[in-house]
Amino acid sequence: MRLILNILWIIFGGFISAGGWILAGCLWCITIIGIPWGKQYFKIARLALRPFGAVVRRTHYL
Repeated sequence: MRLILNILWIIFGGFISAGGWILAGCLWCITIIGIPWGKQYFKIARLALRPFGAVVRRTHYL
């Protein structure tokens, strides 16, 4: 079921959403200061490609 939902998600807008996050990540990685934000945008893009069945973990606390 997750596979079908992920495929439908990619077809109906997930690819555009992930592309936007990847573009934002590339723009942030141009500067040294923006690299941490850019890396996080790439993680969000990966989540945008397959949201069904994905697990989001918090790795460190502020």
